[in-house]
Amino acid sequence: MNRTPLRTRLGVGAVAGLSCLALTACASNDTSSSSEEKGSSSANAASGSNDESGDKLVIGFSAPAADHGWMASITESTRKAAEKYDDVELRVAEGTNEVNLQISQVETFINDKVDAIVLLPFDGDALTRVALQAMEAGIPVINVDREFNDPNAARVTVLGDNYGMGVSAGQYICSQLEDEPDSVVAEIAGIDSLPLTQDRSKGFKDALDECGLDVDARVAADFTVEGGEESTRNLLQAQPEIDAIWNHDDDQGVGVLAAMKSEDRDEFFMVGGAGSANAMREIQSGDGVLKATVVYPSTQGADGVKLARLLAQEKAMSDLVEVEVPREVQLYAPVVTEENVDKYIDTAFES
Repeated sequence: MNRTPLRTRLGVGAVAGLSCLALTACASNDTSSSSEEKGSSSANAASGSNDESGDKLVIGFSAPAADHGWMASITESTRKAAEKYDDVELRVAEGTNEVNLQISQVETFINDKVDAIVLLPFDGDALTRVALQAMEAGIPVINVDREFNDPNAARVTVLGDNYGMGVSAGQYICSQLEDEPDSVVAEIAGIDSLPLTQDRSKGFKDALDECGLDVDARVAADFTVEGGEESTRNLLQAQPEIDAIWNHDDDQGVGVLAAMKSEDRDEFFMVGGAGSANAMREIQSGDGVLKATVVYPSTQGADGVKLARLLAQEKAMSDLVEVEVPREVQLYAPVVTEENVDKYIDTAFES
């Protein structure tokens, strides 16, 4: 069967990722605004820059509870991005994993007539209807990480590359086991019911297929330390010999590594996922089984604020030919190893 090479298919995602980089260095369509204030990015921006002060605006932000290192970093980086602009007031709703509460938060933003909403939904399907209501009210919605089921529910969608994460992890494992076709490869997934987990697993399988390897053993955890430890213990007890493991998430990876230590297993190497600082420090040490991790950026909310500001002030990303902000920005999923970890660790989140 003929297959399009994965590197060709991923090219689209890589190009989309570049558009995200343009957010911090693009010129405004409107160069008339200025600021005499000092001490902020917008005040100190060069004339004509998108960071130059513009109309005052209010952005509402809602995300799930920060009960996970990556999610906590999403909210923190979003706040920090907003603080750089003296023309932005960010209203942050309390993080919640209750769908109905998050819906009511968005309804409050609509009633308050905010200028834009940055929304990382606990459940994309469940939040689609209220996001549509915001859009119909003339409030642009920036959908972060977990997609709505209707593209009309968001003006812009900012995504990590879940399929690309799986591909990157699989390609790294292939590169390490290229002359060992009988190698045993295991996968420790996140929550199987989530589309993001399904996409990561599909990308991983597709990448392994390219080099003749299979997923020989697979368990799913729940993105928690406790879940990672329990699922890994079950995996190790069922598999007497493993050559490589991909763990989808560095937060649950804390438990994964604990299980490996308690079971006294280290005959394999492991690739992590998301790109936490503690995972990168482990990689830097070179002493353990963790040899790489695949970045899933926790800057998506921060990018959402920048995009919301551009939309509300009717600016664009003039690094592009287009005079409107794109409909979708997909971030890249690079592999971090001992060789390049110094490049990424300063922006990594803490588990």
